[in-house]
Amino acid sequence: MKKILFIAFLISLKSFSQHNGFSGTWSNENCKDCKKEYVFTITIAQSNYAIVGTAEITSEHKELNSGVLEVSGYVYPHGDKAQIKLKDKDGISSSAVLLTDEGVIQFTKRGGADIVPKEVILKKLY
Repeated sequence: MKKILFIAFLISLKSFSQHNGFSGTWSNENCKDCKKEYVFTITIAQSNYAIVGTAEITSEHKELNSGVLEVSGYVYPHGDKAQIKLKDKDGISSSAVLLTDEGVIQFTKRGGADIVPKEVILKKLY
């Protein structure tokens, strides 16, 4: 009886454990069948409901390069949606929403300066 209660306790802990679905390096670099003018790369770490990291846009066109952007934000309680803020070295910022689903993140800009694309699908690099 004690073993069954212990196993039930372990299963209940497993179901309440946090899955850090946003942690990793994400990019549109491996996009197939699309014309890329820029590569958007974001490296973020999720700890419980907080997100921190960096992002960068690189391109052959100098006006599209962003430099390193500071990323901060939070994850909504269900764990599949996050609100982030991206800020450059001059303090110019923009906000965005991240939606995750099976190894893909949809990045959608919500407001702020034009330092990031309006919408892009990112795949996990590592």
